[in-house]
Amino acid sequence: MSKINDFLTEAGVFFMATEDGPQPKLRPLGAHFEVDGKILFGVGSHKNVYRQMTVNPLVEIVAYKKGRWLRYTGRAVFETDEKYAQMALDATPHLKKVYNEATGNRMMMFHLGDASAFIVDMAGNEESVL
Repeated sequence: MSKINDFLTEAGVFFMATEDGPQPKLRPLGAHFEVDGKILFGVGSHKNVYRQMTVNPLVEIVAYKKGRWLRYTGRAVFETDEKYAQMALDATPHLKKVYNEATGNRMMMFHLGDASAFIVDMAGNEESVL
């Protein structure tokens, strides 16, 4: 997991693909952290991405850096322990304006289950990292 987490950190921005009916959707993400042997990501309960992931939890995350990219594919598994959302909000205090009781918006944390991850170079050589 650390190799995946480090790649995502060094890339800065990465992209996650979901499905919205017959249309794939791609969005940039940046926030993630490694804890308890998992890499956690967060999405808002009020956003389309959350709805898309509850309908079809299969997602792919792709990051690019220095001529190589990471493909991290799996099933979104939402965390039930609120400590993870609190950790994310503590790490990014500006998001507390969006995710709080007054707005009703919740940070929904997830990790990828049944996952695979490969780092691929420009020649198409793959290295399994999970």
